[in-house]
Amino acid sequence: MAGERNPPGWTRREALQSMALAGAAAAWSPRALGRGQRRIGVALAGLGHYSRDLLAPALQLTRHCRLAGLVTGSPDKLPEWQGRYGIPDRNVYSYDDLHRIADDPDIDVVYIVTPNHLHKPLALVAAAAGKHVWCEKPMAMDAAEGAEMLKACRDNRVQLAIGYRMQHEPNTRRFMAMAKERPYGRIVKLRADAGWFGWRDGADGAWRLDPARGGGAMYDMGVYCINAARYCTGMEPLAVQAWDETARRDLFKGVDETIRFRLEFPEDIVAECVTSFGRNLNTLQVDCERGWYMLSPFQGYEGNQGRASDGTVFAPQLGPRPRMQAEQMDQDALAILENRTPRAPGEEGLADMRVIDAAFASARAGGERVDIARG
Repeated sequence: MAGERNPPGWTRREALQSMALAGAAAAWSPRALGRGQRRIGVALAGLGHYSRDLLAPALQLTRHCRLAGLVTGSPDKLPEWQGRYGIPDRNVYSYDDLHRIADDPDIDVVYIVTPNHLHKPLALVAAAAGKHVWCEKPMAMDAAEGAEMLKACRDNRVQLAIGYRMQHEPNTRRFMAMAKERPYGRIVKLRADAGWFGWRDGADGAWRLDPARGGGAMYDMGVYCINAARYCTGMEPLAVQAWDETARRDLFKGVDETIRFRLEFPEDIVAECVTSFGRNLNTLQVDCERGWYMLSPFQGYEGNQGRASDGTVFAPQLGPRPRMQAEQMDQDALAILENRTPRAPGEEGLADMRVIDAAFASARAGGERVDIARG
């Protein structure tokens, strides 16, 4: 599930230019596609902080999608949600009866925003019901689950998009382009650190401290570092070394508080990364033969900005929160309406899960070098 703090809103011209760069189209089912350029109906599955404070407000700003349904395991939340957004009972589901959504013509997409252990089961049900799936990061609990999700969506001819909001942020997209253009020469190394200091006063039942539900810093914040290392190089990492540096072991039992890891890429490129629930971290820097460029913050909900060694400034682009989430959902909705691959498809999430699996294996072995599985 999403787990950060901070955004930036493109002009219409920029949005149209970005659409032209989208991936090749795939043949999705007419049932899931719907008709023409209507607004895509989105059901939010999971009504916690991220849905309540960011996604639902963002869906009031979107042009190509709208809030059309609710899915929750906490029915006590429904009166407030239904009252605020006017969602009728016929568009409300529990995790246990989500299969009924197959008969709901108002809903095209199920956006999964739950604790991580529920991502796969809800995705499989939504796909079987003929609904497109948007899923928050991390994609799943491991790569095997991610592969199941991807297969289910392919088999049912629906789209699977991962909620990598940064891949919709203009400065990030510029860094992605620079991976190919290499304006400062060959990439030598990069640094990506993402974390926040939490639980000063104890656990309070927080699911991010529960290993059974996919807790820990790597799942929540480390995935930002991994994804950034991949999109800043335009390559897939070959191997990883990782070290568990958890300090508050009385609080972090069975989950990681801090992990330091090193990714090896082709061309002898190395990415040094730290992810943590014990430190506030939010920096991405790419060092090249003839200079460097960086963003800090690089994965905030707003204000992502940076500079380069030659004086280039990367100013914040999108505006205050939740503009970034609105941009992400509009772009993913357009991918459905225009029958094309989303910017961050399921394959993106699966690639990151393979890295996470290898990093956990390395950390368990005290930093042993582990090759990363290839698809």
